[in-house]
Amino acid sequence: MIFFLRNANLVGVRDAIVRARWDLLMVAVFVMALAYVVRVLRWQYLMRPVGRVGFTPALQATIMGFAATALLPGRVGELLRPYALARSEGFSASAVFGTIVVERLLDMAAVLLIFGVGIFLFDPQFVTADSRLLSALWLGAGLAGGFTVGVLGIACLAAGRPEQIGRMVTRASAWLPGRVIRTLSTMAQRFAQGLAIVRQFGAMLVALSWSVAVWLIVAASLWLVSVAFGVVLPPAGTATVLILTVVGVAVPTPAGIGGYHAAYELGTTTLYGASTDAAVGAALVSHAISFAPVTLIGVVLMARKGIQIGRIGQLVSEDVTPNHESENRSPDGDHWPMNGPTRGGVSGNLDDEESVR
Repeated sequence: MIFFLRNANLVGVRDAIVRARWDLLMVAVFVMALAYVVRVLRWQYLMRPVGRVGFTPALQATIMGFAATALLPGRVGELLRPYALARSEGFSASAVFGTIVVERLLDMAAVLLIFGVGIFLFDPQFVTADSRLLSALWLGAGLAGGFTVGVLGIACLAAGRPEQIGRMVTRASAWLPGRVIRTLSTMAQRFAQGLAIVRQFGAMLVALSWSVAVWLIVAASLWLVSVAFGVVLPPAGTATVLILTVVGVAVPTPAGIGGYHAAYELGTTTLYGASTDAAVGAALVSHAISFAPVTLIGVVLMARKGIQIGRIGQLVSEDVTPNHESENRSPDGDHWPMNGPTRGGVSGNLDDEESVR
């Protein structure tokens, strides 16, 4: 944050916030809320190989997860989300966490797709622009794209061989006590089952479409805030600023504080000539719109459900096992292959989970 505010005139930033178009900012709040709704619909779709999930439980788990990420460093919310949903719906937390991994890979693919299409088709003047920042973006996008394809390939292989993954974990952990080895093996198999959707090409295209929709909505909110502060940001140019803010949020601070702000300021001032005061004000307000409402609601939900912020790390280490038949059924009612014990087996033994911890 010190780096972000180093060149800002705080009085000028205050004036920029006061002069901003609050009608557009209110629309931006509504649009960002819509992004969370679409996230939940996508997660329901990704969860289909594991079991049917209602909208409300998935929404509550999503809100609590984002709230935890906003309050704590290290993206702890990505672990709380599957734990909260598994605890409320009786699924294996390991399998649910597998869907979170797929979700993050789809997010990366969607952002890169929006960036590439936006630059090439709608903002061609930046394709050949002499900018070190843009060159760095192209390099980073290429590396991220290669990484995404590689990890999706590994996930596809793992999803098709859950038993083999379990055996690999067993061999790799042979030096541990027997019950811990069995627990780790079972958790690894269930995690692989949570990746099942990556082996279905049509389903992955649908999931990618959901992801593109999520990030187009986030980009729309970002554009509305920029326009509200008088930043001359073409709609296609939002793709460039979007990918910068995604990199900024990746900085392991709570809610990407500092990283998000500095990335937005850098993109709008360097590429689009925004004034520093307007860019700083827009970054502060855009970040608040993205994280403040969901954090407040998430804290209330966690309090109601008895989840203490300080104990999240301990809570998410539990691998909740299925307590109903829905996890074993496909969307059409057929049985999905489930490997490993159900309740009362290895993963249901909290003593074994404590050993893993």
